[in-house]
Amino acid sequence: MSELYYDPWDFEIDLDPYPTYRRIRDESPVFYNEKHNFWGVSRYADVDAGLKDTARLSSAKGDILEVVLTDPVIPPGVFINEDPPLHTIHRAIVARAFTPKKMRAIEDKVRAFCTACLDPLVGGERFDFVQDLGAELPMRTIGMLAGIPDSEQPAVRAHAHASLRNEAGKPMNIDKDHYFTGEMFGECIEWREKNPSDDLITELLNVEFEDETGTTRKLTKQELIIFLAVVAGAGVETTGRLFGWMGKVLSENPDQRKELVEDHSLVPGAIDELLRFEPPGPHVARYVTAADVAFQDQVIPANSAVLLMLASANRDERHFEDPDRFDIRRRPGGHLTFGRGAHFCVGAPLARLEGRVALEEVLKRFPEWTVDMDNARRSRTSTVRGWDSMPAVVG
Repeated sequence: MSELYYDPWDFEIDLDPYPTYRRIRDESPVFYNEKHNFWGVSRYADVDAGLKDTARLSSAKGDILEVVLTDPVIPPGVFINEDPPLHTIHRAIVARAFTPKKMRAIEDKVRAFCTACLDPLVGGERFDFVQDLGAELPMRTIGMLAGIPDSEQPAVRAHAHASLRNEAGKPMNIDKDHYFTGEMFGECIEWREKNPSDDLITELLNVEFEDETGTTRKLTKQELIIFLAVVAGAGVETTGRLFGWMGKVLSENPDQRKELVEDHSLVPGAIDELLRFEPPGPHVARYVTAADVAFQDQVIPANSAVLLMLASANRDERHFEDPDRFDIRRRPGGHLTFGRGAHFCVGAPLARLEGRVALEEVLKRFPEWTVDMDNARRSRTSTVRGWDSMPAVVG
């Protein structure tokens, strides 16, 4: 048997990481990668505990492994890279965009976007789950929700896509002094100041909150720019990857797809199972603070970078029965794709809404398809796992 090795930048492993994940869980559930100087945690119970432990496993140096290892200057307002109590304050401001009431209010618009993407393809022999749907719907939805003008959306999408690319076998290059900027959103905010509307930018321009010093104030323009960049970037890339997996996994499970065609009430569970089975965000990183932390009796020293392996945890047979089987009737919930605790993904309701609506609309128009894997293209990024193209032959 080959020597056990894993790193998230190895494209060969990433093509099908699940056999490697299983070996890691069984043979070395907490392992050290000497080449890149990070620790990996792979079992469900440990990843779950690690996600909740914000005191000892910090997000303040980033949640992407390359970022944690580089330790760049992170500007104020990147709330996904903050710990409580600061994270709690900033998250609450952004979370107002993703309430159940807001999600109900935008569902018809999301469905209209989806219809506009799919209707022109009806009658054709092929369509692409990523290029025709995944590359369009999430950006249009986030744009509508946030108030990003249509003309700016392609540039936002391209920036989000390019910022996560890495060369084969190598970590992304992180600029230590200019890690996270959102300059492209400055003009959007200035335009919204003069043209207010029912959107997140307008709401954030006017919101008053109590900051960490106890001062009641409005957001600075720089804070607002960063908030918007975080929301737009996260919503476009991860949700967009979900659509490629939707096409592939349901093509490989035609009997379950047929059940979904016949009964749309099964669709929400299918989306949740898809998120468990092929999570677009396969891992998150943390930084061990002043005190050592232990998993499985393995001590991880203070000041270490840790990779919490969500995709491995989602296939852990210690927690899930028959975890390598895709099952739309599996009891929903339990997967760690959206995280846990304080950093549970604030956009999870929107991702689930987009996935559900998109699958319903695809099934109405294309009840059967076969993916053309010879022409499918993987997205070469270690941070978000998925496809740049997932073409399907209809019928």
